Amino acid sequence: MEKFITAAVFNYAHEITILKHRLEQEGLQYFFENETTASVAPMYSIAFGGIKLKVHPNDLSTVNQILAELNDSHLRII
Repeated sequence: MEKFITAAVFNYAHEITILKHRLEQEGLQYFFENETTASVAPMYSIAFGGIKLKVHPNDLSTVNQILAELNDSHLRII
């Protein structure tokens, strides 16, 4: 996972809930850096640079399409 890159950054744990389901539906490998810290102490998320969505570089275009789809829908990610 050291070759994974940051595809997006979020401030709060609730912002990534639906995104997780979409990424799993597509069968993509991913992880959220700082997710646990942000869920335990939400204000620490900002201090650590947010919750970072890390994906394999080969999946970046698919992830960007999913993010665009969610931002264009009523399930907008803030």
